[in-house]
Amino acid sequence: MRVLHSSDWHLGRSFHRESLLSAQAAFVDHLVETAREERVDVVVVAGDVYDRALPPVDAVALCNEALARLKALGVHTVLISGNHDSAVRLGFGADLMERVHLRTDPGRAWVPVVVGDVAFFGIPYLEPEIVKGPWELAERSHTAALTYAMDRVRAHPARRKVVLAHAFVTGGEASDSERDISVGGVAHVPLAAFSGVDYAALGHLHGRQTMSETVRYSGSPIAYSFSEAGQRKGSWLVDLGANGVEFVPAPVPRPVSRLRGRIDDLLSDPRHAGVEDHWLQVTLTDPIRPREAMERLRGRFPHTLALAFEPEGATAQTARLVPIAGRAEIDVAVDFVREVRGEEADEAETRLLRQAVEACRIREGV
Repeated sequence: MRVLHSSDWHLGRSFHRESLLSAQAAFVDHLVETAREERVDVVVVAGDVYDRALPPVDAVALCNEALARLKALGVHTVLISGNHDSAVRLGFGADLMERVHLRTDPGRAWVPVVVGDVAFFGIPYLEPEIVKGPWELAERSHTAALTYAMDRVRAHPARRKVVLAHAFVTGGEASDSERDISVGGVAHVPLAAFSGVDYAALGHLHGRQTMSETVRYSGSPIAYSFSEAGQRKGSWLVDLGANGVEFVPAPVPRPVSRLRGRIDDLLSDPRHAGVEDHWLQVTLTDPIRPREAMERLRGRFPHTLALAFEPEGATAQTARLVPIAGRAEIDVAVDFVREVRGEEADEAETRLLRQAVEACRIREGV
C-alpha cells in the first residue's frame, strides 16, 4: 500500500498580495504526476485544503481539477478539514463522491475509509469548544478532544490503520503563516496521542517534520511566509508494506529569501546575484532611513515584497507624547518625518506635505 501524504494546500492564498494560483497549479501537476509515476494507492490531505472558509472560485476550480485527475488515475483521495476550512462547505457531497473521501464531521472521525486491508481514519480539525459537550470531555483542550477520537480509532478492529489529523503536536516547529489555534483551548497535543497506528499524517504546521518514525508533518507545498525561507517543500511517500518513507520535493516556482544590510551594499554586492529573482524580505540597517528604498531595491531585486528598517546601533525607543495644540499642521507633519526618518524633510517633501494639508483644509471647508 503506497500512500502520498500532503497537507496545508491553502488554495486561494496570496503572498504579500502576489497571487499564488499558478504556483499552486504547478504543485497539483506535480502531485498528480507523482501519484502516477509512484503507483500511489491513496493520497491523503491533512487539512487546510483552502485558505479560508469561503474560498474564491478559482481555488475551488483548482481543487476540483486535482481531485478529478487523481480519480481518473484510480487513486483514492482522503481529505480532512483544517482550521482554515469550512467543514460544512468542504464536506458538501461527501456521501456522493467515488474515490474521493471527505472527512469533515467530528462524529465520523472513527468511521474509516477502507482501501484494501488498510483503514484510513480522517480526524478533522477538532474545535474543543464544539466537541466538549457532545463528547462529555472533562476539559476544553485539544488534547482531550484528540484523545477521545484516537481512543475510538485504536478500538477499531482493523489490522492496519492510517490516521489523518490537523493539530499542533508538542515539539513541532511553527512558522509565521499558521493561524493560532490556542483560542479553542490549550493548543498543543502530546505525541503519545497518536500511538497504536501504523502512520499518522499530520497537517497544520507548514514545515515538514518527523515527530517519530510513524508520525510526520508533510508541511505546506509552497512557502507562505518568509519564516519558511530555506525549507524544503513537498510530500511524504509512505510504503506501508515495507515501512519505507521517502520525501518527494515539490517544484519551487519562485523561492523566498531574506536580505539584511545597508542599501548601497545590497545593491552592489555580487554575492546577492543568486536571489535577484526571489521573493524577498529586506531589512535595511542604514543609520538614516534611505529615501525611495523600495523603488531602488526593486531596480535590482524586482520581487522585493516586504521592507523593514532596523538602523545599526539604534536602541529601542518608547513613543513620545508631543503637544500639538496650537501648532500649525504643516509643522506637526514635518516634525513627524524627522522623528521617523532621522533627518529633515527636503524642500520637495515639505511642499508635498503642505499641499496635502491644504487639500484637507479645502475638503473640510476650513
